[in-house]
Amino acid sequence: MTLLVISPDYASHLLPLATLATAWRDAGERVVVATGPATDPLVREFGLERYDLPLGRGSNARVIRADDQPDEEADSLRGFFDATRRGMVPTLSYQARERLTDLMWQPVDAGRRTLAAVEAVRPDAVIIDHLAFSARLALQTAGIPFGDVVLGHPTALPVSGEVYGYPPFWPKAFRPDAGDLGSLRALCDEVSARFTDEWNRTARALDPGAAETPDAFGEHGELVLYNYPRELAEGDGRALPAHEFLGSTRRVEALDAEVEDWIAGAGDYAYVSFGSFLSVRGDVLARVAQALSRLGMRAAIATGSTPITDLGGVPQGWLVRDYLPQVRLLGGARLAITHGGNNSVTEAVGQGVPLLVLPFSTDQFAGAAAIERTGTGLALDPNAASVEELAEAIRHIGELEAAERALLDALAREQRRRPGPAIAYEVLTAGRSATS
Repeated sequence: MTLLVISPDYASHLLPLATLATAWRDAGERVVVATGPATDPLVREFGLERYDLPLGRGSNARVIRADDQPDEEADSLRGFFDATRRGMVPTLSYQARERLTDLMWQPVDAGRRTLAAVEAVRPDAVIIDHLAFSARLALQTAGIPFGDVVLGHPTALPVSGEVYGYPPFWPKAFRPDAGDLGSLRALCDEVSARFTDEWNRTARALDPGAAETPDAFGEHGELVLYNYPRELAEGDGRALPAHEFLGSTRRVEALDAEVEDWIAGAGDYAYVSFGSFLSVRGDVLARVAQALSRLGMRAAIATGSTPITDLGGVPQGWLVRDYLPQVRLLGGARLAITHGGNNSVTEAVGQGVPLLVLPFSTDQFAGAAAIERTGTGLALDPNAASVEELAEAIRHIGELEAAERALLDALAREQRRRPGPAIAYEVLTAGRSATS
């Protein structure tokens, strides 16, 4: 059997998808990952084959820096980073305006290259990142079945009454103006209409007889695989398509002797990371570091694109690098502080680690609201939270009530019992019916 994995050329997307593929790899099956060249080293680390399939103008292997990108992508990233400093609505508005070039880059060519990849690899099964819109459109138009992997809070795939890019939930710490929200909703509606027009034009270019869709952002494969814990999504009132919840795709990382030695002597510690993109927000990382220092708590901080010197004086005994083995460090952490990215959230709660979420963009707001609603952590506005407020939130998270602790422990047990890769393998190879 051959599995084809289709992923954008970004580490944060490739890592969970490649981890899903380890179930096929470990069963002795052939796995081919169709992605761009930047993530080739990661594909090789997993022991998988790569088929060259760039799906966007940007890329990153682990940490993204604007200066390393093509000029247009660099300008787009700098605009995005600037928007995050102005708040939730400006960020979501900026992302909405960038959506056509972000998500439908050279869609006809990308679609044809995707179909060429399928022809060359001849897979028995396909899994694809839901955000690989051009590639997914090509598969749908050609009638090729696939597992549609949603990386992020389930609102990344809007359902009836929702529009892509407008969060149906956000944490209590965010109090956007009603007029600003109305303008954002109108913008997202406009972008959705334009995006749908582009989707339909691309579909006709690939197949003149292709049926049109009224909402491209609502399109999905026959089986949706949510890389998210069921327990965090339940109770929000959303009617989901045929689906399976994977919980998380917790990967196995290479042993790092220095990290192992540090964990052995660290005692209670916090793990801090803002992921590949938002690590550029060194001002927020510095406030978090100050809060942890005031509490006298040790920390492991992945600084990403922020220079370590921007944190100020790092206390003795902290572990600070631009990149750290996140899964391993979360496994020993008392709590984690994150921007609310999918990997950080799922890998933390899947190991029973409570979270302080400081969301900046996209589905991070809905994800932070889910953490808040279930009591598995707290959420604050990264632009507004003071050092004192951060310290108080960290103190509170470190002393969770028994009910919240029990939920996290149950999540961790379930992840050990049925890890995400095993669920995906079972569903796609054993013919199990999806839930609805």
